[in-house]
Amino acid sequence: MTGAATAAPAWAVTRPGSRDTALMAVAVVGVSFSGPLTALVTTSFLAIAFWRNAAGAALLLPVLLLRERGALAGLRARDLTSSVVAGLFLAAHFAAWLPSLSMTTVAASTALVTTTPVWTALAARLSGVELPAQVWWGLALAVLGAALIAGVDVTVSREALAGDGLALLGAICAGGYMLAGARARERLTTSAYSVTCYSVCAVALAAAALLADLPLTGFSARDWWLIAAITVCAQLLGHTLLNLVLSSVGPTVVGLAILLEVPGALLVALVLLQQVPPLLALPGMLAVVAGVALVVRGGRPAPEPDPL
Repeated sequence: MTGAATAAPAWAVTRPGSRDTALMAVAVVGVSFSGPLTALVTTSFLAIAFWRNAAGAALLLPVLLLRERGALAGLRARDLTSSVVAGLFLAAHFAAWLPSLSMTTVAASTALVTTTPVWTALAARLSGVELPAQVWWGLALAVLGAALIAGVDVTVSREALAGDGLALLGAICAGGYMLAGARARERLTTSAYSVTCYSVCAVALAAAALLADLPLTGFSARDWWLIAAITVCAQLLGHTLLNLVLSSVGPTVVGLAILLEVPGALLVALVLLQQVPPLLALPGMLAVVAGVALVVRGGRPAPEPDPL
């Protein structure tokens, strides 16, 4: 794991090296399995989210204690505040998005949940940041795409439309997770941030499951194996590798890479679930992906002028 990140401005972009490119490729493959594998599990979504985060934190803890113990010496409680906030947003993201996978198609849910950069851009605007015209065009295109998907799902069922709404809520919560996480990574190493964030997320999800009277154990062997696969693919190879490269390539490149999850999840769902999204929803999915890509690319800082 790398050391603490150097502070990177929002939407900063750096050309990734071969190592970062390879890590992002593995991460995209990992997160592409998240939705389809989750749709196969028969237990509660809170339990799935709890175990993937609890196991992710437990597996990363030895790395933190054995390889990065020195980084813990100077830590103060306030240095962990952003990680705690990120963990709470991550719990809300999972609680909203995962149920949507059983209500609408995996492809539609994934396309809508990847609109996170749209919400972070709007948050930036509300905080006083001026957005370039390209970002506004991207926002409009993404909203149009989401409306097209919702319009198709209205004809499918009310449940599918509700699934679209939950996926969008998951994207908004993921925006909070990304913003808080980027702030936390200014002070913390990847493993210190990930262990704290995943642990807080797991505790919050366990509390939610307790309040909802949903079990966290007693699953079939098939469900346990699926949860293990989700943890390895989505949590360790997905979220953690993206956290690792975030400090070196910047949120812009990571945001663009995550968009590849949409076609990836569609292909995996096609193979594992034999699930084909409605043909009329495909233009909406393409519009969402194109709009988010414009938002992310439009946020790239202008290049510095060459010295005379």
